[in-house]
Amino acid sequence: MTKIWMFAAAACMAPLVAMAAPAKAPRLLDIAKPEEALQVSRKFQCSMVDNEPVVYHWSGRGYSRVPGEPDRLLFNLEGMNVRACVTVNDPVKGVGYRMVSRELMLYLDPKTGKVLRTWDNPWTGKSVDVLHIANDPVNQRPTFVRNDKGEPFTIGARVENGRVFMPIEVPLFYTNPLGGDYQPYVGNQYHAMEIFDFNAEASDILDPKKATAQPAVAWVRLAQWLPWMQMNSRAGSLVFNAVGQTIKGVDALPQVLKDEIATNYPVYRTPPPGDDTRPNETSWTYFKKAVEAGRVKPAR
Repeated sequence: MTKIWMFAAAACMAPLVAMAAPAKAPRLLDIAKPEEALQVSRKFQCSMVDNEPVVYHWSGRGYSRVPGEPDRLLFNLEGMNVRACVTVNDPVKGVGYRMVSRELMLYLDPKTGKVLRTWDNPWTGKSVDVLHIANDPVNQRPTFVRNDKGEPFTIGARVENGRVFMPIEVPLFYTNPLGGDYQPYVGNQYHAMEIFDFNAEASDILDPKKATAQPAVAWVRLAQWLPWMQMNSRAGSLVFNAVGQTIKGVDALPQVLKDEIATNYPVYRTPPPGDDTRPNETSWTYFKKAVEAGRVKPAR
């Protein structure tokens, strides 16, 4: 009789279990709402906590593209960016954020993986000094919930199959700091495009309780020859392709980057201050300063 009673009790309990209310799904940020889209944008870039450092790392390869010849693998790439965000307010544009950062990228020998100090140019036959990317700062203009026309912020992202995708194309065409005063007449402006394709788990980046997320990024750069290559006016361009993600601080970087930071770039352990007002550094302005300081040998 005891077993019969137990089976009967279990049968009576079954409907009660079935009738239990389903667990309520956590509320996620809605990218269709300007205020919440701004939070998602900020979490792709850095942290919701002011001045909290976030580190991106990426690895990839750099190729040449010259008319009439096959593309050549020139370098392996190892890069990092240490950044932080600060909250800003505007009486017209509302609440927003500003990102400040420093960016370092090394050119490595594709055969040995070692940091290149000089490079044998296969087109000119010259051995030239390598100047790695060390751009400090690389800051962004503030992003607000509204623009100066009162139009609401949109993120340009989509949610699909449990992930959030955010592509960003940055066409660049501006006066080359290494050129003269007659660029509108004879050309030589800097012409490039930077492409950043971010993605993250929707449950991570859309969670309003999380100050940071773990986004990944694919980066493509289409650009002119680097000035330290001493290519003069030879036809051709560079194609860089890399992928990466945020990591747990500078100490989680690959050893080759940690060694270079410790030896040559110690300031890259932390981002600039949130109120940094310095003009942005580029590969071209950095090269110009290096030549003027005698850190790069004159072209021969």
